[in-house]
Amino acid sequence: MPSLERVRPDMLIDSVWRIALRVGFRLARAWWHLRRPNHEGALVAIYVGQALLLVKSSYRTEWNFPGGSVHPGETPDAAAQREMEEEIGLSSYPLLPAGSACGIWDGRRDRVYFFELHLDCMPELRLDNREIIAAHLASPEELQSIALTGAVAAYLRKASSDR
Repeated sequence: MPSLERVRPDMLIDSVWRIALRVGFRLARAWWHLRRPNHEGALVAIYVGQALLLVKSSYRTEWNFPGGSVHPGETPDAAAQREMEEEIGLSSYPLLPAGSACGIWDGRRDRVYFFELHLDCMPELRLDNREIIAAHLASPEELQSIALTGAVAAYLRKASSDR
């Protein structure tokens, strides 16, 4: 399969960022396990035909959808658009609301709002090679054997029960 993303050449500063993100995420998770804070996030399920676009963060072992935290005063759809632009370089695409899920993920009480984007062909992606280091277009069959974040697994359970 051809590469899905345009990645800048690896530079020393990118390696330093990836290490900082890994250490910071581990520390944050430890803190969240102690404090159990409430958190809101927004994720975008990007379909290209029947396949789903997954992204790999430098600080996680599981694959995820593009997305992240909803900032104070920000709507979930605005957060989804912002995160999609920041993480993979896509902007100005109309997102469809696809529900939400609640769970305790990474030690936080999380409410994640899901959005969908349906595309006919794969657009060019722009990864920063710091936070997001890879992208993969996964077929429905392949999703069964890939390590996914809890929120993505919750979305897939919800999507399969809605059909």
